[in-house]
Amino acid sequence: MRYPGRVIKMGESDARVVKALKQALNKALALRGIDAIRLDPNQPSFGPRMKQAVQLFQARHLDAEGQPLKPDGEVGSITWGALFGIDRVPHEAAAADALLAAVVCVAAAEAAKGVREVPKNSNRGPEVDVYLRRAGVRPGLAWCCAFTYWCFDEAALATGRANPMVRTAGCLDHWNRAPGHGARRIAAKAATGNPALLRPGMLFVMDFGGGLGHTGIVERVEGGHIVTIEGNTDASMTREGGGVYRLTRKLVSINKGFIDYARG
Repeated sequence: MRYPGRVIKMGESDARVVKALKQALNKALALRGIDAIRLDPNQPSFGPRMKQAVQLFQARHLDAEGQPLKPDGEVGSITWGALFGIDRVPHEAAAADALLAAVVCVAAAEAAKGVREVPKNSNRGPEVDVYLRRAGVRPGLAWCCAFTYWCFDEAALATGRANPMVRTAGCLDHWNRAPGHGARRIAAKAATGNPALLRPGMLFVMDFGGGLGHTGIVERVEGGHIVTIEGNTDASMTREGGGVYRLTRKLVSINKGFIDYARG
């Protein structure tokens, strides 16, 4: 059964979904004796005992990236993929239009070049300075949003289109102003519940409070994970790293949302 596009939790009313989950949990847990949790698939309710079974499954299994599942008793796309297989959750590798496909290609080329700050931890460097100036700010500032603007600008030049992205180096400024430039915003909660809303070429935005944020480009959607290309980060996924990196993030780690500049 394919992921239904929402988080399944206590009180779920779709009997078909509940039955499929109970059958999968019974098979996956296959417990005996005092530890046994046997769920009745013909009882179409998601109650406390089913939540307990989901938590036990989550405690004993890993996600598609080999990381522990969050034992919260709710079935999002990551837990669904662990139960039914990753082919049963949304995957998307194609951008919605030519401009966003070009954005991804431009970003991927920068990642392949191995762009790094020079000197280390300086927010400077030959490429970094260019990103920041293109976004209209001086070199030496945090540059993740400037990197995305530069990628959009290069892609617009290559495709003969106007750059639709807000010219800014501020992640949260971009989030606030994007609708005025024709972009669609997708809230983090909506995207976590339904990864099918996301496509390559969209931008993710994270909010760390105090006006601090981080952003990057979605390269692929893989169920409850996204593969991203980001500036001013590193393998630790920090917002103040030293280069352009390709990373894999859980959707639940994106706490603000996504910005979509696709036409239509």
